[in-house]
Parts: sequence; structure tokens; C-alpha cells
Amino acid sequence: MNIRDFMQANGLRYLLVNSTNEFLVEYNTLAQNSRYKLTGFSGSTGDALVTPETIYLFVDGRYHIQADMEVDHNIVTVVKLNSLEGLYDEIISKIPENETLGIFAKKLSQKSAEYLEVKRPLKFLSSDPFDNDISYNNAGDTLVDAKYTGMMSEDKIAKISANLSSDEALYITDSDEVSYLFNMRNFTRQPYSAKIQAKAVIMKDNAILFSGEKLNTLDDFLKNVKHDVFVDKNNINSYDYALLGDRAFEMKINPVKLMKAQKNKFEIEHLKDAFARTDNAVKAIREYIYNNDNLSEFDIAVQLAKEFKKQGALGLSFAPIIAKDQNSALAHYSKCSKDEILQDGSLILIDCGGYFEGGLATDITRVFVKGEPKPEHKIIYTTVLKAFLNAYNYCKISSQSPVYCIEIHNFVKDFFNSKDLNGFVFNHGLGHGIGVNVHEYPPNLSEREIAKIPLLDGECFSIEPGLYKQGNFGVRLENSCYYKDRDIHSFVKMNYEKKLIDYDMLTDEEKLWLEEFEVL
Repeated sequence: MNIRDFMQANGLRYLLVNSTNEFLVEYNTLAQNSRYKLTGFSGSTGDALVTPETIYLFVDGRYHIQADMEVDHNIVTVVKLNSLEGLYDEIISKIPENETLGIFAKKLSQKSAEYLEVKRPLKFLSSDPFDNDISYNNAGDTLVDAKYTGMMSEDKIAKISANLSSDEALYITDSDEVSYLFNMRNFTRQPYSAKIQAKAVIMKDNAILFSGEKLNTLDDFLKNVKHDVFVDKNNINSYDYALLGDRAFEMKINPVKLMKAQKNKFEIEHLKDAFARTDNAVKAIREYIYNNDNLSEFDIAVQLAKEFKKQGALGLSFAPIIAKDQNSALAHYSKCSKDEILQDGSLILIDCGGYFEGGLATDITRVFVKGEPKPEHKIIYTTVLKAFLNAYNYCKISSQSPVYCIEIHNFVKDFFNSKDLNGFVFNHGLGHGIGVNVHEYPPNLSEREIAKIPLLDGECFSIEPGLYKQGNFGVRLENSCYYKDRDIHSFVKMNYEKKLIDYDMLTDEEKLWLEEFEVL
């Protein structure tokens, strides 16, 4: 398929090609990722713009190196952003005024479409030529026991519908939210995911789940529904929004998103157990690395999956990052190569997580060294450790109340900026929410607009400072945590590597804080 022939047939000189599917998921399969098929870049996020001169690929700091490695630079021009916060402004800057931008209506949120439409004329395309035949299948969808969720799905739906009048409805299009609301998961349909593939309509006295073949009836339902339908413009795609027409109204606050973010005591207890088993899997892989020679990144990935399965995991929550030496400088390295063999002195970064019976994701990152570390390994590792310890204890050392997510990120950013890092950089957000998906919002610990909100009781999130130097190595240390009683608590208890710590760099207070993580 020649994309420029397609554009010419549709009267277009500029075309936006997205990484997501019609459910606007973050982690789309490469088989359904149009941007990957166009550019060859396999990262989870980042979009492409086809212009008469080139194909622009827009990536954030996690993927600068990976994008350069994967694309054909004769065809693709990589645009390196610090974050995707200003993505659409960058895209618009490449399009002359009055030129029309083509978008795939099912692949772009209504909120994004409205932002772009103010800047340039848009042409909405109902089909994507990169798509193969799309079929819907709900085989493997299962109910999660209420002992893990703390609430029956009927009770969750009742809390939402109680605020609706008889002529109103909510249209829930985010797969995470639908999975949460209906207490359903699917551990077999797609690797590294537990969500079901579904959308839902919630009315005063009825809730309709559209999954499997029933999704084929959704277009007709949306065209003919008589209710005033409230939608989250960040989650609904432009195609669905257009079907609703003047019956679509924007939610000011998404009640499902907020309910899902604040985990109840049953969900917290399940996550404590799930992370204890995750700790065990990571501890076992550490011993595997230290007690075996001639291991490749691929060997470690295979063994890691086995260790999670031994702990009862029903699947991994994302494709694990197994990155040695120079590869660890790529924040989201994804290859797990058979050719990358650990040598004496090799640094190895492992970022992994799993799904257990309750269907909530775990996430942890640890760094190990085969044999003895280099002096620079210890300096960078200890600097990152100090950043984590201070961020984790931010509520104790800060007088701020409430604590805003952006403040913790900026605290760590300022900490790193105060150090002589010899070319190592911190190029991503400090943390993300965790839940049905390994990344959820709220909360978000970054410098983005969405981080300008306070932490709330029950919210679960990662704290993952990191430092990276291209061609050298990287260190990231990630604990998933929860906020309760005005303090941060770690689900992860896995210890840090003593041979990588320069204790002379730690203050007495930091040494006391470190004791919490010397159990395993």
C-alpha cells in the first residue's frame, strides 16, 4: 500500500498517522499500529505526519535513541520532543496555513481533533488503509472476584447512574474504565494487557456493554440513541463523537476515572500481595543473573516470564525491559537481544510487572551488575537512589498540603539539576498512575498540565527517577506506591544493590530511609 497514492486519492498533501487503535489504547499491538507500519518505529507512543517532502516522526525523551536506531532516515525525519505535551503544536508547525490535514477519525480523540481544527482545516477519514480486517472477539473475558475489587459491578454502576436523569446517559469508551466498571478482565486476548475490548453506555436504569460481536451494532445505537449522552472528549474518538451529533455533551468531570483512580482497601490489599509476588520474581531473576554465565538479554527475559508464572501471574503487564550496558541508556529499550551477552562488569536494567488474580498491574525497575561495578556505576546509581529516597519521603520533608503531583516531579528535577552529572540526563516524567493498565491517569508525576492536581487517598503510582547517557549506560529505580493518610507508602519492598551504593554519598537521614528496603 502506497500511502502517498492513498493521500492523492483523497485530495490530501498532509496526513496524520497515529500509533493507537479505535479504542485509543496506549499499548497497541504492532499489528494494529499504523505509525509502526509507516515508519518502522516500535515505541508505544508517538505519531507521524506525512508531508510532500518527508515523513515526520514525533517522539518524546524516552524514545529519542530508539527512534534513531529503528527508522530509515532517508524516508523519516525524527522530531525529538522533551515530552508529548506540545505534540500537536509541533505537528501544526510543519503544515502551511490553509492546508488541510487528513486524520483517521477512529484513531484520534475528539479533544485532539478540536485542538487541531482550530489551527488547520481537517478532513476526517472513516477508514485507515493500514488496517487489516478488524474483528471483535470477547473470548476470554472473565469476571474478577469481588474479594479483589471490593465492589460488585452493579454497585459501581449504581453509584454512577444515581446522578443521571431519565433522559441522560454516559458513554464510556476507555477500555480501562469499562474493564474496571464491569469488573472484567481478559488475560489471553492480547499480550501485556488485562483489559477487555469494549465500550459501554450507562443510563439511569440500564447499562449496556458493547463487546465482541455486539460492537458491530454500536454505530446504529449511537446514531439512534435519544438520550443526552455525556462523553469524555479525551477518550472518545472523533468517529463516535460524530455519530452522536448534537446529542453529545462533554463531561466536566469523568466519574469513572475518579472512582477507578482511588483504590479501595480491597484493591490496596490485592496490590500488596501482587507486589510481594513481583518482588519474589525480581529477587529470583537477580539470583539467576548472579549465578549463571553467558546470559543474553533474551535469556533473562525468558527466565523472568517463568519466575512471574511461578508466582501465579496470569500475564505480564507490559513487555519487560531487559537492557544491558549501552542499551540501558534507552529509557524504553525493547529488543531483549540474543546477541547482547552479559560480561563481567555489565550493568543490567530490568523494568517489569505482572497481572495477578485481581487484574491490577504491577511495575518495578531494578538495576544489577554482573561482578564488580565501575566507579561511575556507583556514582550514578547512588544519585538516582538519593532522588528516589527524597521523592518517596517528600511528604515528610515538605510543608506543602495538599501535595501536588507536579511538585514531586519538579523537586527531583531540581535535585538532578543541582548535580554534576557528566552528561547523564533525566528525560521523562517521575511517575505514572497504575491500575487496570500499567499506566493510568490520574495521578501523573511530571511537569505536564495533567500533573497540576493533588494526590488523593488511595491513588497508586510509580516513583521512577532515572539518569541516562547515550552510548554509556542508564540507571532507573522504580517503586510503585500508594498515597494514604497524607503520606506515600511503597508496595515494592525489593532491596537495592549494596555493591552499587556509595554510602558516603548518603546523608544520615537517607541511610535511615534506606532501611525500609533492606528486607529482601
